[in-house]
Amino acid sequence: MTRQTDDTAGTPGAGPDHRPAHRSDRRSDRRAGGSGRTRGQTTKADDIYRWGPVWSRRVGYALAYGYWRAKVLGADNVPQTGPGIVASNHVGIVDGPLLHGVIPRSSHIIIKQEFWDSPLGFLMTLAGQIPVDRKAGRNALQTAKQFLSEGRLVGIFPEGSRGKGDVGQVHAGVAWLAVQTGAPVIPAAILGTRTSGQPTGHVTRPFARPVVAFGEPLEISVPAGASGRTAITTAMEQITDALTNHVSETVARTGISLPDETDD
Repeated sequence: MTRQTDDTAGTPGAGPDHRPAHRSDRRSDRRAGGSGRTRGQTTKADDIYRWGPVWSRRVGYALAYGYWRAKVLGADNVPQTGPGIVASNHVGIVDGPLLHGVIPRSSHIIIKQEFWDSPLGFLMTLAGQIPVDRKAGRNALQTAKQFLSEGRLVGIFPEGSRGKGDVGQVHAGVAWLAVQTGAPVIPAAILGTRTSGQPTGHVTRPFARPVVAFGEPLEISVPAGASGRTAITTAMEQITDALTNHVSETVARTGISLPDETDD
């Protein structure tokens, strides 16, 4: 594929906010030192511990296999070395630690900054995860880009928030990362962390036996000489199709249905 070098054209999250500020956003602003910028906007790649996943992945592994008894399919589709973007659908609140635990190598997952505002928020820092301000995600994407340039694995939930998990809406960040870095995109389907009727904030019960399935890596193909916007649009279409099909195939393969989209 043709790798784009313009870091600003078409960067998701660089534009104005179209959503009202929430209380959690104001807390994140205060914790960023009252500078008017949120944690997700101020955290840089150099602020994130590269060694964090060494221990946090072990915790995620214990939760995934010991507590939830997860079943993992296609783990060999995750490249053992080199950069990679694991793009997963998003069903429930435990999807992050579950995915982090079953990816068969260290990973840095892009997670909403509000998790750092909890009493255990310091663990997110020690775990080496990437905070994102969902209203202005450019900084998190630049951090993820740096990690990919170091040959690391980055996880992202392209839908942006928990919901039905059918990939009905995909944000452009994952496409921007793929175009900018040339890293392959590994589609991941998470099923069973939440069932119909349960709110999106439902904490998965013990021994729920969720499934995480990894699909074959997708190499984005962009026409030579394409503009930044065209490249991202093309990548978006390829990623959305691949992830949508992978989730549907995993539902058919496992017999586990996606939940209804229930708000908290």
